Amino acid sequence: MAREMLVNVAESEECRVAVVENGSLEELYVERASVGTHVGNIYKGKVANIEAGIQAAFIDFGVGKNGFLHISDLHPRYFSGTDDKKVENIGRRKALRERPPIQSCLRKGREIVVQVTKEGVNTKGPTLSTYLALPGKYLVMMPWMKRQGVSHKIEDEDERKRLRQILNDSDPPKGQGFIIRTAGQGCSKRDIQNDLRYLCRLWRAIEKRIDSENKLGSLYQESDLVIRALRDVFDSKITKVLCDSDAVTRKIKDFLSIVMPRLKRRVQHYDDTIPLFHKYKIEDEIAKIQARRVNLKCGGSIVIEQTEALVAIDVNSGRSKKEKSAEMTAYNSNIEATKEIARQLKLRDLGGLIVCDFIDMRNARHRKDVERAFRAATKTDRARSKILGISRFGVVEMTRQRMRPSLQSSTYLACPNCAGSGFVKSHESLAIEIIRLLNLSASNKRIKRIELSVSPEVADYLQNQKRAVVLEIEQASEKRINIHSVADYVGEKHDLVCYNDRGTVVKL
Repeated sequence: MAREMLVNVAESEECRVAVVENGSLEELYVERASVGTHVGNIYKGKVANIEAGIQAAFIDFGVGKNGFLHISDLHPRYFSGTDDKKVENIGRRKALRERPPIQSCLRKGREIVVQVTKEGVNTKGPTLSTYLALPGKYLVMMPWMKRQGVSHKIEDEDERKRLRQILNDSDPPKGQGFIIRTAGQGCSKRDIQNDLRYLCRLWRAIEKRIDSENKLGSLYQESDLVIRALRDVFDSKITKVLCDSDAVTRKIKDFLSIVMPRLKRRVQHYDDTIPLFHKYKIEDEIAKIQARRVNLKCGGSIVIEQTEALVAIDVNSGRSKKEKSAEMTAYNSNIEATKEIARQLKLRDLGGLIVCDFIDMRNARHRKDVERAFRAATKTDRARSKILGISRFGVVEMTRQRMRPSLQSSTYLACPNCAGSGFVKSHESLAIEIIRLLNLSASNKRIKRIELSVSPEVADYLQNQKRAVVLEIEQASEKRINIHSVADYVGEKHDLVCYNDRGTVVKL
């Protein structure tokens, strides 16, 4: 399968990295210059507040909005009675029931080293952790931890033993933990040792800043999107890397010459007059990402609905009628839907609780097949996820780690007319509501004149279908009502201003 990476940085305001497999968009990463990301950055912070009721602390780390630190993300080095200089014996993550209360571990004003693990959403601040992680190409370094391990996504037992032996032979520093990433599968001993030396140098530099910095702020900044994509996504399966900027192309080659010199030849500069993403028809795919309905090749579809607390995904058979029985139609539609759902989860970066409502199937073996297909489809996803078995109602519940703010929240604004609900009141409903407001205004003895501004459609409805009602209010209250049609007003927008006999505005 042809797998390519496209890097679009021609517009300085936005950087986009796409992974395309056989012409189909599989992964998309977008980063705006105006909206910086904090995920992965390490900061020196200060405890601003402690909430014992939820066993969490709010940390001021110098970015304006306080971060959220739960007791489960507090390293044992911060437990009461632990000497910060003798943390080399702390090497495991204690269970929640073994941890002391957070109010006995931290005090207001105490300095603390934290890493951002999740960006803030809406009014929520960023999620923080004191379990630091420094990712390299093949390894992840975990300071103040002792454990060494191999990624669970590497399933070959012989390969896991080989990698673990290489890590042990490389003599990792004591008091530091290391995990071999999925990208380390098949790599050589030299590759791992080079990555190990790089991460050790990086941590020594961070330690110096921890000791020398006296003010709150950044101790370590994650790389930009292009370098992160090369580090986390690029591997030997990607046959070509195309970039539409000459300077960034050189930067990519310089990075690969250090970490993967053999694959540097795959990087090419794209200089065609047709924009890169248009050439590969990626713009059309991106335009479809936020669509509520996604069509399947079999004729069925999936419908994706996002709410505050969860994401609901519904699978429909639609026009899919190729099979002889309803059972087989449902089975084939569900199998195809598992791959598309996994793809959409990555593209949209949907996180939190996700409920997938598959088409009902009577055959227990079919339900098991769909469950296995769904688990297999999500294996290529870098985000951590947990999937429960398919229920009797055909529902699969899962949780997925949100890697970054969803593409919808970073690209779109809520509609000012419907406040993001997707619905506005009908002209009749809005007119009835306005009639009630006119009656309320007319009952006030201080009011002599009412000025009403509405959209042209509502104004037309009031001045025709409701003309007799408005006239009756005027005559009964002996007040003047003027209705203005404003072309710029749409949906439910309206203004009602009341005046007394001296022309002064009267508040209702």
